[in-house]
Amino acid sequence: MFSIKRLIQLIISICLLGTLALFILYINLKDELPSVESLKNVEWQTPMQIFSADGELISQFGASKRIPLTIDEMPQQLVDALLATEDDRFYLHFGVDPIGLGRAVWGQIIGQNKGGASTITMQVARNFFLTREQTYIRKIREIFLAIHIESLLTKDEILELYMNKIELGHRSFGYGAAAQIYYGKDLSDLTLAQYAVLAGLPKAPSTLNPISSPKRAKERRSVVLQRMLSSGYITQAEYEEANSAPITAKRHGVEISLSAPYVAEMAHQKTVELFGTEQAYTSGYKVYTTVTAKLQRAAQDALVKNVHAYDQRHGYRGAVASIRSDYKRQLTEGLADGEELITPEPVIVEEAVAALANIEDYPLLYPAVITDVQEQSATAILADGYSTQLLWDDIKWARPFINDQRQGPPPKKAADIFALGDIVYLSEKASKVTTDEAIEETDADVASEEELALVDEPAAEETIVKYYRLNQLPEVSSTIVAISPDDGAIKALLGGYNFKQSQFNRATQAKRQVGSNIKPFIYSAAINKGFTLGTLVNDAPINKWDRSSGFVWRPKNSPENYAGPIRVRDALAQSKNVVAVRLLREVGLDNMINYLTRFGFEKSELPRNESLALGSASLTPLQVVTGFASFANGGYLVEPYVVERIEDNEGNIVYQAAPSYACDQDCSAFGEQIPEESEIAENAEQDESTAVDSTELAADSKIDPDQPLMADDEQVFTPLKRATHIISEENAFLMSQAMYSVIWGADWSASPGWQGTGFRGRVLKRHDIAGKTGTTNESKDAWFSGFSRRLAVTSWIGFDDHARKLGSTTLNTNLPKKDPDTGLNQITGSEFGAKSAQPPWIDFMAVALQDLDEEYIEQPADIVSIRIDKASGKLTRKTDRSTRWEYFRAESAPTDYVTVEEVTRDIFNEEDEDSLEEEEIF
Repeated sequence: MFSIKRLIQLIISICLLGTLALFILYINLKDELPSVESLKNVEWQTPMQIFSADGELISQFGASKRIPLTIDEMPQQLVDALLATEDDRFYLHFGVDPIGLGRAVWGQIIGQNKGGASTITMQVARNFFLTREQTYIRKIREIFLAIHIESLLTKDEILELYMNKIELGHRSFGYGAAAQIYYGKDLSDLTLAQYAVLAGLPKAPSTLNPISSPKRAKERRSVVLQRMLSSGYITQAEYEEANSAPITAKRHGVEISLSAPYVAEMAHQKTVELFGTEQAYTSGYKVYTTVTAKLQRAAQDALVKNVHAYDQRHGYRGAVASIRSDYKRQLTEGLADGEELITPEPVIVEEAVAALANIEDYPLLYPAVITDVQEQSATAILADGYSTQLLWDDIKWARPFINDQRQGPPPKKAADIFALGDIVYLSEKASKVTTDEAIEETDADVASEEELALVDEPAAEETIVKYYRLNQLPEVSSTIVAISPDDGAIKALLGGYNFKQSQFNRATQAKRQVGSNIKPFIYSAAINKGFTLGTLVNDAPINKWDRSSGFVWRPKNSPENYAGPIRVRDALAQSKNVVAVRLLREVGLDNMINYLTRFGFEKSELPRNESLALGSASLTPLQVVTGFASFANGGYLVEPYVVERIEDNEGNIVYQAAPSYACDQDCSAFGEQIPEESEIAENAEQDESTAVDSTELAADSKIDPDQPLMADDEQVFTPLKRATHIISEENAFLMSQAMYSVIWGADWSASPGWQGTGFRGRVLKRHDIAGKTGTTNESKDAWFSGFSRRLAVTSWIGFDDHARKLGSTTLNTNLPKKDPDTGLNQITGSEFGAKSAQPPWIDFMAVALQDLDEEYIEQPADIVSIRIDKASGKLTRKTDRSTRWEYFRAESAPTDYVTVEEVTRDIFNEEDEDSLEEEEIF
């Protein structure tokens, strides 16, 4: 009895001494413990997200993936699984679980692992404030912090912090992000088996996750489910069902709903520029761009279609690789002396799939292995093991590529295209079939009404059968960029065929020679000097002797025919090179360069010789489309921008774009009335010898658009500001009229007849569109730039290798001469702007114009319409086909009537004496 009493006293003394020691230790460590007050207002480090203007997710930037959720948004089964596994007495203890702590201490004494002593609250303390070092002093700090946290926060608040903070593998933090990474779903959409997998991750996320270690993840899931069963959270039946479920996790990226990687990178760079890398990546900014999903998808479809069309008409470059390389070598190079033809082993599914694992795939392009070659068809296996039949109609285009100028003969049989074991790229065509009947294999977007009706018929069982056609990864590059002429907002942008293939943004970074896309600006300078659309200019060969170099410069038309005296409107519509040179001479080279800077072109980008008139300047597509927008908006230079606003993770606007608007005194159509603008050069076009510096002429703005706004600012409103008025409204109107004739202009009344170089645009059946083709020397670059009143669009195509030409093609006799869908002839001959760059512009505008009413550019008050004689440009009283209505400034309208006896004299027939600095390159 005495010994028991002494033992009890000893235990009490030890407890008191221990408590005293802990109190003394707490006093000593109190000043070193971090404040936990910050837990009341946690700002989660969440990644930056980029959205379209209409809210579709484009991209996400940031090393850590996190989707913060409230405790009410956490599924109860997940909470139960987590409590059963990590801290079953969480709602009963005060931050430290005495039972669990005692068990852990006893385990240490006897040398056995009795489980961890950390509660969920202690883990919150460690995750937010401490490191993972295995020391007693860290554990004691953890205990003190846990007790303090329990005094500040409710149990639900602590659990919410834990479930959003915990690291769960593959750079996912918190259960909202983990559900997306492992299952590609919202957390609320998972099953019990999947919740159990996630609940088992905190112990060792790098080794227990179902992607890296599916076997260990399954074993850990079983432990979690067993504990849930023991704790009464689930029934035996639920346990058995979840425990027998397969591991279904695989790595998922962020749920991108709109592909616009070049736009995303531009927005990303802007955000980093504004806020710095660390803040941009961790503050959960939502960046809203100016692009719309519909237009971005239309641009993507148009560019991809055109690039593949160009690439395929130039021929098939052959297989990417071969898994029967010796057999392939014999077929292509012939047998060596004494060598016998190899009989290749059949390709099995496992072999094909293994080979394809090392082949890069691209959006819309799927690598496949040819496993059988028939007379006019072939069989291929894709990376997922799916076997497909390639029919003759889907491979017969593949005549050999020889070089950019030449193609081989069209194939007659599948063996002319494939060999067994070839690794090729395919593009998908899908058709829906039933158990009884199937529609004919065809692209979904060209299926007939009967086929579509068959697809929609209900059936007992339906299966999607995938059809594919031969394709290849294009080598040519291309871009499309569309902006609003009203404020410069970028509505769609693609910087190349595929961001995965090349991250170089050709829309903003590629300076390419613009060819005849420069001519509208040359003609605008001539209009500014006093020319009219009816002025006659001599379309005749130029022979210019240059004494300094000893050669004759002979700029030529393309095609090389000359019409003699020709009106300015028709010269632009037919893209007459020599007329552009003559106009430049009339304006003067220095004056012309100064004038072109009004459109935002840098002087350093403009060559100081007459080749400037033919497009030897190198500009980016974004610069070009911005210049063209000035003709659509009445003569204003807008500033392109892609980020409309940035919000923080609470929805506060921290940045708001402040675009410049193309408006005069009344800008109410665009929103809030702006304050009085600073002085602008309203009479800038009166002095063609002086360049207009758009920086000096910019209107004042009350807010710096590049200055981030604070979330607690009383006002995030940015006043509207006016864009710089660079050319007169009359000039812009007359030039838009001239470019209207590029598409709609034609005259077959005289021989030879002609039509505008952009006549293919008539398929849009819109009379409010205008544009200009462009092709450089040797067809290294092809352009089409055009606009409606509310949208300006530039399309470019060419090779990144400046030495390569777009080349030419011959008729592929395996294909119809005329496309049955479009009615257009198969493209043959030399590639140039109208053939190579205008088709995607047309396809894009066909979608974009659906939401834009037909709207003509408003005729200025000072513009009059007068009937003139086509041949002379003078007034006429006739009303037959030899006449037309033409627009003039009132003060420059013709006053003389044409007479029968009058003979039109050639003007500008005399050659100037100014020498050129370099030979014409076009």
